[in-house]
Amino acid sequence: MTPMLKTADATSTSRRPATPTWLVVTLACAGQFLAVLDVSVVNVALPSMRADLGLSAPGLQWVLNAYAVAFAGFMLLGGRAGDLYGRKKMFLAGLAVFTLASVGGGLAQEGGQLITARAVQGLGAAILAPLTLTILTAAVPEGPARARAIATWAAVGAGGGAAGGLVGGVLVEGLSWRWVLLINVPVGALVLAGALRWLPESRAGEQRRLDLPGALLVTAGLATLAYGIVQTEVEGWTAAATLVPLFAGIALIGAFLAVEARTRSPLMPLALFRVRSVAAANAGMLLAGSATFAMWFFMTLYAQNVLGYSPLDAGLALVPSSLAVVAGSKVAPRLMPLLGARTVAVLGAVIAASGFLWQSRMTADGGYLTAIMFPGILMMFGAGLATTPLASLATSGTAPGDAGLVSGLINTSRTMGGSLGLAVLSTLAAARTADSGGTDVEALNEGYALAFRVGAAVLALGAVVMAVWLPKGRERGADASEGGVPGQGAGVPEPGAGVSAEGAGVPGQGSRAPGEGAGVPGQGSGVPGQGSGGPGQGSGGPGQG
Repeated sequence: MTPMLKTADATSTSRRPATPTWLVVTLACAGQFLAVLDVSVVNVALPSMRADLGLSAPGLQWVLNAYAVAFAGFMLLGGRAGDLYGRKKMFLAGLAVFTLASVGGGLAQEGGQLITARAVQGLGAAILAPLTLTILTAAVPEGPARARAIATWAAVGAGGGAAGGLVGGVLVEGLSWRWVLLINVPVGALVLAGALRWLPESRAGEQRRLDLPGALLVTAGLATLAYGIVQTEVEGWTAAATLVPLFAGIALIGAFLAVEARTRSPLMPLALFRVRSVAAANAGMLLAGSATFAMWFFMTLYAQNVLGYSPLDAGLALVPSSLAVVAGSKVAPRLMPLLGARTVAVLGAVIAASGFLWQSRMTADGGYLTAIMFPGILMMFGAGLATTPLASLATSGTAPGDAGLVSGLINTSRTMGGSLGLAVLSTLAAARTADSGGTDVEALNEGYALAFRVGAAVLALGAVVMAVWLPKGRERGADASEGGVPGQGAGVPEPGAGVSAEGAGVPGQGSRAPGEGAGVPGQGSGVPGQGSGGPGQGSGGPGQG
């Protein structure tokens, strides 16, 4: 190990004059908003990108997938790097990479350049996203103020992801597709300047080295696994092009765990998973993410392909759902001291499951209020309600020095859960559509309805897992037998609590529109991040060429 990989003597925060808390919260939320917005904002620009750069259908898909694979693969490493080398320093590095990649993508002259830029954007976002909440929670004192700050962060992330399709549509129609990427440049530069001037530095309070073998193995494993998942859309689940990266990714992650069990300074101490709250909250986030990411995908497909909405109308139709996830995120910290974090998380999962079940009764001639608006509000309010308590419980029993790592871990659970869940649900929906008679609206409706029924079952399973496994009574302090440390409250997380609210910190909002095939017939997107597409773009959903 070279000396360059060794962290300097660390203090918890820098000694510069204290920055106003509201300013730290604003900068952290701005960074999160950028990372999340860019997941879905490009989707409405895909038809224009294809026409301008001559992208093939698989190439067009990789404009989306390159970001998602890099984002999922590097997030755990990004969170740990912040713990070791300074959270402000890595926040600035991630934001700079993201902003420069946006320049490259906006100026791309051919498809390969655009796809490369999107992958580099994903790398920057993977460094940036886990640190936004780590910086926020390190700056805000424990108590109700921190709970409110976390809720604001979650709401901003949720709004950013959900607004991507609408923002992208305005930019494409008013300017050009290049501005869905170039818009990041002035915003990123402004946030960079503010962060450089006002963000305080913090890191783990001990000398440690970066576990380079572990970092390489987990990054390669997660990226390879994410690649295998996205291959399911093009190749199906049984093709060698899908199975080889899936099994290779699993093998690399297994090797990573073996290395972590032996190394003196592990990237991810396996003892974390002996903490009940960490293990249970990550399991809950994995299950919840596998269903809720798919909501945006199938709701937009249903609005456009079955009900005949335009892309802009579909985006506007989901505005109440976007507001609902923000509302759920803001209500959660008010309920947690009264009901307990576990109860609020379970309640959120049950509400979301009821919304999915309602949505599964949709018809080919459904009205807006009962077929989109009300079930969408239930689904997303429940999703927003569950995320804050899961973040609190995930971090309640961990050391402050592991803050960035735990943030990256909970985000990775949600990202990988969303990727796998959307791939599975899309495959099931495509099969039902084919069995129902092809691509007419009734057959499409049957496929989408099945996806929502399965999603409801997954959320119900998630609610059971949360109810049985999550520790209870942590808002008022709990002993170590509950999976934490004595007297440590879970109503508000320790520094570094990281979680993506619906659409926050991780890919995945919306869907692609019918027409020109960005995927292959009968296959849905293998990863979250398919935003509302414009005319002439392949839906990537069941039965859509």
